[in-house]
Amino acid sequence: MDKKKLKNLIAVSARRKSADLCITNAHILDVFNKEWFGADLLISEGHIAGFAPPGEGKAKKIVDGGGRFLIPGLIDSHVHIESSHTTPEEFSNLVVPHGTTTVIADPHEICNVAGLDGLHYMLEASKESALQMFFVVPSCVPAVSFEHAGAVITAEDIRSVMDHERIVGLGEMMDYPGVIAGKDLVIDKIMVAKEAEKVIDGHSPAVYDADLDAYSASGIKTDHECETPAELRDRVRRGMYVHLREGSACNNVIGLLGGVDSKNSRRCCFCTDDRQPVSILEEGHINNNLRIAVHEGLDPIEAICMATINSGECYNLTDRGAIAPGRRADFCLADDLVEFKMHQVYVGGVLVAQEGKMLKPSKAKKDQRVASKMNIKDFSVERLDLRLKHNRVRVIDIVPGGVVTEQGEAFVKLEKGLWVHDPNQDVVKLAVIERHKGLGTVGVGLIRGFGLRKGAIASTVGHDSHNLIVAGDNDADMAKAVEHLIETGGGMTVIQNGKALSTLEMPVAGLISYEKGEVVAEKLQHLHDMAIEKLSVKPGIDAFTTLSFMALPVIPTYKLTDMGLFDVGTFSFVDLELDQ
Repeated sequence: MDKKKLKNLIAVSARRKSADLCITNAHILDVFNKEWFGADLLISEGHIAGFAPPGEGKAKKIVDGGGRFLIPGLIDSHVHIESSHTTPEEFSNLVVPHGTTTVIADPHEICNVAGLDGLHYMLEASKESALQMFFVVPSCVPAVSFEHAGAVITAEDIRSVMDHERIVGLGEMMDYPGVIAGKDLVIDKIMVAKEAEKVIDGHSPAVYDADLDAYSASGIKTDHECETPAELRDRVRRGMYVHLREGSACNNVIGLLGGVDSKNSRRCCFCTDDRQPVSILEEGHINNNLRIAVHEGLDPIEAICMATINSGECYNLTDRGAIAPGRRADFCLADDLVEFKMHQVYVGGVLVAQEGKMLKPSKAKKDQRVASKMNIKDFSVERLDLRLKHNRVRVIDIVPGGVVTEQGEAFVKLEKGLWVHDPNQDVVKLAVIERHKGLGTVGVGLIRGFGLRKGAIASTVGHDSHNLIVAGDNDADMAKAVEHLIETGGGMTVIQNGKALSTLEMPVAGLISYEKGEVVAEKLQHLHDMAIEKLSVKPGIDAFTTLSFMALPVIPTYKLTDMGLFDVGTFSFVDLELDQ
């Protein structure tokens, strides 16, 4: 804010000048005293000027709040926009009508494909959207050294962009063993953020005691991977912020609320992490976290603070998160404190959404820096062969409703030394195929719990390196799925008897569609329906979200990369075959 604008704001605050906008007849939330109060809200040039007695506010435009609840704009403390499979512009169109006005986005999905070009694309594409998008620089590209990503981001790369005005920190540090061991390459990245005095995001599933002390001592400030109230309290005790996540696949709000009380709620925030358009359109965004929390008994004021001021303070965004003089006029008029349906949403004092609709939707712009990345070398159906000496093997066991897997064992069917599908077993083949640099690496394993029969599903969304991942009960359909995605330039597909039953093309790095959110949601739903109806995938499993996390070697326990079967517990590769 320049001097002229500040002087004008002060004049409006002192009532020497009329405001630009006045919201009257609304219950205003004071997040500092944690109470509601009645007043007319005065706004000048996009900032909150102050409060006039009810009915006495003077402004060029007066809006009747209709007795609704005026709350700060909601803040998503940790999100991967790419997981919506929409562009930043379209993501804004999706979430703002639900009251989200600011997000802290970690673009490590697109950066694992396109490097810093991915970050620059996200910054450019988001700069004119209603949604205020801040970013952290991905810390783990690749996430670990046990897979091949499309790029490598070094400490010097991070330093080159850390001073950008919309870069607020270092992205989630998933290499927690590297942090705890004090490895130089990891610590060098942490030092860049420390020197810039910016936040370091965490990612520490199942890290306890001395290991958690070491992880926290490094300066890491947040974690969104808690599973239990005890884990939440352990992290708060160490001065960390805990983000209670409600995504499309990972739902932790209910499980963690038992650890939240009036004493520690100030260290708790809400996030979505990975949330697809279908979920956003049907259930909402951060307002869905609010709805769930209040339904489970959390006081509405505590819940709203977790969705606003706590996140703002966590990321040093001191200009938002509260309805107070001098802050940005980012706020919502909520119909109630149960469903949290937003009547109106304002960003910078401008009405941008009303009754669930954007007034001026943003339009996506194409960018060649993140054009489709499909460099697969020497693929053929033979690359999917799974040769075994004997039939006792390790399998990845799916845990419905999450991305954690279990260590499984099975006795499988062999013919001439090759695995073949046994219709009496819910075990199918899984393959991860390197797609960025034409290295020709293919990892093949087995997965149990999908229910998948008579076909294959495949995707170029395979966290975090986003190699092509395919699951099926026969090699012919699996190979066809791979070939089809190579032809389309990336995306998701369902194949049966050599034919594509459903496909969503994603020309932006194989992760994002240029389609509108509603269209992406419709196509994703059709993929899901075809997977269940035609391929018998279990209804309780989100086929493609689950598939995408089977290649993530930082979430326990067994995962598959293009280099082989990986045990996250020991952070090492393991043989597929077990001793007889």
